[in-house]
Amino acid sequence: MANQLKMADVQALLALHQRGWSQRRIARELAIDRETVGRHIRLAQAAANPASAPSGSGDVQAGTDGSNAASAPSGSPGALSTSTSAAWPFRTVILEKLAQGLQAQRIYQDLVAPGHGYAGSYYSVRRLVKKLTAASEPPVRRMECDPGAEAQVDFGRGAPVVDAQGKRRGTWVFRIVLSHSRKGYSEAVYRQTTDEFLRCLENAFAYFGGVAQTLVIDNLRAAVSRADWFDPELCPKVRSFAEHYGIAILPTRPYTPRHKGKIENGIKYVKNNALKARSFTSLADQNRHLLEWEQAVADTRIHGTTRQQVGKLFLEAEKAALAALPTGRFDLFSEALRRVHRDGHVQVQGAYYSVGPEYLGCEVWARWDGRLVRLFDQRMQPIAVHAQQSPGRFSTHDAHIRPEKISGIERGTGWLLGQVDMIGPEAKTWAEAMLAQRGIAGVRVLMGLLSLRNSQSSLRIEEACRVAASHGAYHLGNLRRLIAARESAPAQESFAFAESHPIIRPLADYAQWLRETLTHQPSITKESA
Repeated sequence: MANQLKMADVQALLALHQRGWSQRRIARELAIDRETVGRHIRLAQAAANPASAPSGSGDVQAGTDGSNAASAPSGSPGALSTSTSAAWPFRTVILEKLAQGLQAQRIYQDLVAPGHGYAGSYYSVRRLVKKLTAASEPPVRRMECDPGAEAQVDFGRGAPVVDAQGKRRGTWVFRIVLSHSRKGYSEAVYRQTTDEFLRCLENAFAYFGGVAQTLVIDNLRAAVSRADWFDPELCPKVRSFAEHYGIAILPTRPYTPRHKGKIENGIKYVKNNALKARSFTSLADQNRHLLEWEQAVADTRIHGTTRQQVGKLFLEAEKAALAALPTGRFDLFSEALRRVHRDGHVQVQGAYYSVGPEYLGCEVWARWDGRLVRLFDQRMQPIAVHAQQSPGRFSTHDAHIRPEKISGIERGTGWLLGQVDMIGPEAKTWAEAMLAQRGIAGVRVLMGLLSLRNSQSSLRIEEACRVAASHGAYHLGNLRRLIAARESAPAQESFAFAESHPIIRPLADYAQWLRETLTHQPSITKESA
């Protein structure tokens, strides 16, 4: 039981209380409920002022080996009396030793040792220890729910399936009960997987014609990744299922079956009434029997708590209070954690799917259903969607490739020519003519032409392309040689123009001669004619 503390915890609790600790501090230190702390303190205080009751023999001494402990008298079941318990004056010492984790036999041995002066029996010590460490459970509080507010779910052992060859196979029976009316639904399965659990829930919702607001479940592995009463962690698929149906899934406290007492009794009811001493030839046969039993037996009974017929109460009070079903069923899928490889892809069913470079080396959630592969980060935020590929194939989104990792060949000829056009018109003319002559092999030449920008100016590249195009030279080596020759050519010397020289006539004489020639040319032409 959740509130039944171990003896060591009770001993520590009482010892801390003796030291003056508050109940709040004790509860925080020992990680237990404050009400539980108060109850044990009240029990200890009640033992300190007991009613007079015979405590049994007080003069029998136990052996140091405790060999007579099993047959030792335990005294009256009532409270201890200070007038009859020889160990009562030593209760403070006993509490301190209980806080140290010592047992009754060891405490007795320490009390009779020199220094304490205890002269009573071992059994007096044992009875007092039993009273000081006793804990009684308070009455269980029964919780009832409004119509449509809650449903409880659990699994139990189903009836075996025996085929025609006599092969026997065990089953599990899934059962869900609406907490208000106790209307139930049962279904047999072979395994308690997440997919089976969700499929049974969907079948139950369809059977009820609606959905309860909350769903109380056990901490089964198919649904709960990490059990925690305050903040349980559900499997991602189960969280998505809850969002799809608009329900809150609430796991119980670990090892606390009374938190779902309605379904605990419901499982027993199915096992003892519907399935006990039965076997079936198939799983479908068992499920047909369960459905008929629900309608003919479970729904027609008068429930021991509500004192009403289950099926009638469901139809009259609870069915209309259930939330409406969504338009479609939940798309079941497979999911798993996948680590992003060095190439920026994750492997799913033998195929590879890309994610952004920021997820390199991280783990992401992958979900696949035969049509799509969806990838999510650790917070279940979507990061990529791919069409599912056959094994060995890759699906890569362009947005997932860093720009510096995209080669010019991948970008295409059009993109490369656009980059060449930025050098100049002569370079583009040479590049287009080169591609027309060399075809696909010219794509790499384009990349080489663009690489010249790393070491040469656009003017030199333009001049080399002009000269190479005039000679029909469409190899990258031609451009490199032209640029190299331009760099190695000596600079041209410049000379000052002589305005006058002894053997050179003045320019004015040449101008006069030209005018005279032009003036007399027409008459000469006529005479010649």
